[in-house]
Amino acid sequence: MGLEEEIKEIEEEIANTPYNKSTEAHIGRLKSKLADKKEQLEKQQSGSGGGGGYSVEKHGDATVALVGFPSVGKSSLLNSLTNAESETGSYEFTTLDVNPGMLNHRGANIQMLDVPGLIEGAASGKGDGQQVLAVVRNADLIVFVLSVFEIEQYDRLQEELYDINIRVDQEPPRVTVRPKHKDGIKITSSTEQGLDEGTIKDVLRDQGYVNADLNLQERVTIDRLIDGLMENREYIPSITCVNKVDLIEPDYKETVDEQLRERDLDPEEVTFISAEAEKGLEALKDRIWENLGLIRVYMDKPGRGIDWEEPLVIEEGTTVGEAVEKLGGEMEERFRFARVTGPSAAHEQQQVGTDHVLEDEDVLKLILRR
Repeated sequence: MGLEEEIKEIEEEIANTPYNKSTEAHIGRLKSKLADKKEQLEKQQSGSGGGGGYSVEKHGDATVALVGFPSVGKSSLLNSLTNAESETGSYEFTTLDVNPGMLNHRGANIQMLDVPGLIEGAASGKGDGQQVLAVVRNADLIVFVLSVFEIEQYDRLQEELYDINIRVDQEPPRVTVRPKHKDGIKITSSTEQGLDEGTIKDVLRDQGYVNADLNLQERVTIDRLIDGLMENREYIPSITCVNKVDLIEPDYKETVDEQLRERDLDPEEVTFISAEAEKGLEALKDRIWENLGLIRVYMDKPGRGIDWEEPLVIEEGTTVGEAVEKLGGEMEERFRFARVTGPSAAHEQQQVGTDHVLEDEDVLKLILRR
């Protein structure tokens, strides 16, 4: 029996086993085996080099993947946001390769990827689905693009991404495991666990841990425990936009809002757009910026003054030292101290060292050794 058949068999057994306290350990072991088999299959497929692939080299300050089923308007959206020329059409599968474009917003260069339209079963290989989803794994932000007439597509998109080990809008589990040479498995936890110790140990053994110290800093489900033990999970934030709103009557908006709430999506946090009519695009650009967690730092350059045109774009929480490292060259070696004016400074031209945390729209002047 091949790996794909084994995976299908385990999935069917999980689906047919009612979940309760008496079956918890059994389901836990099945899910652990399933995760292991899927990882083996992923390595096997990536090693074979099949499928052509959709590898896209990362450029710019951040990368955003537009994810949606065929014909929701991703290509039109990419063309409206960037300088890309992605083929558009009203029929399915217009986009047969990943099309990159560059969005310039608030001084940042944001790489936008028009990912080929997903179909159900993409994670198991349908329609080059695995290669498509592999591109999404490298993104800094996912933008779900939904048709205003098919909000239910959100459920299937989430399932497909989950099946290829992309955890959308989740933080990595606070689970640490340290292998050791003897004394079996020891579990410590900062909170009361719903899973019994035997189930947790069974899952660890299925993942190859015979002697290990496991520390749990959250109340874990079986799925979260397995995620914490696996190394092939990607945790990516997302936002959602609803396209083609120019095609609905105003009173239909209430129906759309209700469908979004059913999926725990706040209509106030969803961006309603028309890519064709270019409506709502500025709001979408702002949301992309905010959810990427980027900030702008304006460099005060010797003899030239402050460069307001091309800021240094960095992540929230970046220190002066990390900013200097990004600037590169000889600056790290020659750095003496910096002067900062702006939101992070106590006063204008505050003298700071490498551990000072920068904020959006700070002005940074580097004082270097000669």
